[in-house]
Amino acid sequence: MFETTEILKSPTGATLAYHAEEAGGTPRGIVLVAHGMSEHSKRYARFAGQLAAHGYHVYAWDHRGHGETKAPDAVQGQFARRDGLDAVIADTMAVRAMAAANHPGLPVLLFGHSMGAMICLNTALKHADSFAGFAVWNFDFGTASSMPLMRMVLAVERWLKGSDVPSGILPRMTFDAWGKAIPGHRTLLDWLSNIPEEVDAYIADPLCGFPCTVSLWFDVADGVVRGADTARLSRIPKDKPIMLVGGGKDPATRGGKGVHWMEDRMKGLGFAHISKLVYPEARHETLNDIVADKATADFLGWADGICAAR
Repeated sequence: MFETTEILKSPTGATLAYHAEEAGGTPRGIVLVAHGMSEHSKRYARFAGQLAAHGYHVYAWDHRGHGETKAPDAVQGQFARRDGLDAVIADTMAVRAMAAANHPGLPVLLFGHSMGAMICLNTALKHADSFAGFAVWNFDFGTASSMPLMRMVLAVERWLKGSDVPSGILPRMTFDAWGKAIPGHRTLLDWLSNIPEEVDAYIADPLCGFPCTVSLWFDVADGVVRGADTARLSRIPKDKPIMLVGGGKDPATRGGKGVHWMEDRMKGLGFAHISKLVYPEARHETLNDIVADKATADFLGWADGICAAR
């Protein structure tokens, strides 16, 4: 059951806490769920249940520095002291190997939300052939041109206080600014969802909302640059199914402009199977917002098309 925490030892040295939901009826495929920054995998229990009821085995895990996962080279809010992005990609592949061994012969899809979407696409850059499709939700790779400035700011913080401590500046440039961008906001986290109860649940969750380290923000910047790079993107087979999703009222993706930007970039490179959806009224957490049921149905339609073809 999804509420039960299970443990996987990753080759990176991390002890990954994960949750699994078995498919009901005849299995169609496997979905791996990569969560976002400053949250954890249990928040995807409802999504996992809906997918399982439709015939998908679901695995969701806590990234390094998040939830119940432990790693000797990562404090809370940190992937690793060095090469953190590569470490989380390796952890993703460890979960993939376990899931495929548990359910041999089934196609494997990788779903990622927000920071998890960054991990998802960066995994595709290195291991595209290991997955039948990639769902990249609620992330803006179109900000790659601003990453040199972000790195300069982080470099100053690293020089002043080190890499293993929370960034004081980046949350103000991102989360706080996005919260203030919501007209009549009740809290600075209203950018997450239109539903007050969902925002309150995030705020009350002891495994959510913690500050992330300077080094993790560096890793995110690296992931944005890699994911926007045309040479790297060209390594993904052009017939690989990619699902891009965003919210029209999500300041984290510039109201969905970042999703449109990635579609244009990938189509310009010749990708033939791009599915893009921007829900006009949605904010950042599509699966915890007013469009959740529609978005889940849309994901299942996309997944069914891939898995039926296989």
